Amino acid sequence: MNLKQLEAFLRVAELQSFTKAAKHLYMSQPAISFQIRSLEESLGTTLFYRGDKKVELTEAGRLLYPEAQQILRHFQKIKSELDELKGLKKGHLILGASTIPGEYLLPLLIGRFHRDYPGIEVTMRIAGSSQVIRWVQEREIDLGITGAPVKEDGLECLPWYQDRLVLIVGPEHPWINRDAVSPAELLTQPLILREPGSGTRRSMEEKMAQVGLSVRDAQVVMELGSTRAVITAVQAGLGISLVSALAAAEPLALKRVYQVTLKELDLTRYLYLVHVKEWPLSFAAGAFWDYITKEGETGK
Repeated sequence: MNLKQLEAFLRVAELQSFTKAAKHLYMSQPAISFQIRSLEESLGTTLFYRGDKKVELTEAGRLLYPEAQQILRHFQKIKSELDELKGLKKGHLILGASTIPGEYLLPLLIGRFHRDYPGIEVTMRIAGSSQVIRWVQEREIDLGITGAPVKEDGLECLPWYQDRLVLIVGPEHPWINRDAVSPAELLTQPLILREPGSGTRRSMEEKMAQVGLSVRDAQVVMELGSTRAVITAVQAGLGISLVSALAAAEPLALKRVYQVTLKELDLTRYLYLVHVKEWPLSFAAGAFWDYITKEGETGK
């Protein structure tokens, strides 16, 4: 039994004629007869009394008629709602983001996306990059945005937005008057870090490793769960740190902290889009992916 058979059955029942039903459905009369015969064979019963001038429903046909109507109504409702999803008139998008993209980039982008697609509800969860990756793997979110690349099997990871790390010190730190410092000098100062697993922490460790340095040799005085907390600790004179330029922009402008040039290191890094490779994106997630991919090009 299929929808075409049910539609043919309903039209014949309503018009009491195979010929009229065929014209109504833009089909030939043999095609209509074939659909009805196939339906009767699948159900194992006769649905119509076939007279010379009209056809009438049998008892089985009268039983099927309201059920067939309901099935087709449900199908039309489902099709209509799917069309709305495809047309991005409705939907739900769940994002997971590490703190830098989640706090400094995505709120504005989500706002613009919602303005263009007001029917799509967007939820964003913020955590460290490692947690965001777990959410993606467990399919708790549609799309992840992290501060470090992902090398897990089954995940697709694409560079999205170019960020950079900056070295910041407090207002009374002696390095304020320095033109630049070397990477090795980082090991001589109290160092404030993000927690292990964060994208910023991993990016900093990778940059230091490029010049043969390790965080294990540094004077780490504290590890904090957000970049805002790191910047506040630096402002208080508790140590120095490498943080995202996105997060440092306002504190630097207000002279709450100061930037010091770090020689010999390329401090650029990317933020990344992550999703399950074999799991198709929803219509809303696909639209958002396309939208922020275009926006991300402005950050390169």
